[in-house]
Amino acid sequence: MWLTYALGVGLLHIVLLSIPFFSVPVAWTLTNVIHNLGMYVFLHAVKGTPFETPDQGKARLLTHWEQLDYGVQFTSSRKFFTISPIILYFLTSFYTKYDPTHFILNTASLLTVLIPKLPQLHGVRIFGINKY
Repeated sequence: MWLTYALGVGLLHIVLLSIPFFSVPVAWTLTNVIHNLGMYVFLHAVKGTPFETPDQGKARLLTHWEQLDYGVQFTSSRKFFTISPIILYFLTSFYTKYDPTHFILNTASLLTVLIPKLPQLHGVRIFGINKY
């Protein structure tokens, strides 16, 4: 699964690079932002499960990140989903040559996916957003 995930991100990047009017820094920044937006939506915004579960509806109120590995922190899956945006951020920062505009966009994008992954925010809904 991890290989498929990495190949999917690589394929996204190749598709963005093939668009003629995107420069290399823009393609890297778009790869990072699209990846992090997708990760945020699928792991931290969508709640419940797409199928019936035997947990009497407990998963209905949890995001996928909170359901991952039954809520146990620091498992290999959680570490992978935490380290992958960081590695992509480092690659993006390097290939954009630390341009301030790209750097700010990529840093903001990284923080939006890393902060919800903190163990202290497990089950926390900031300002009641996504509470129900």
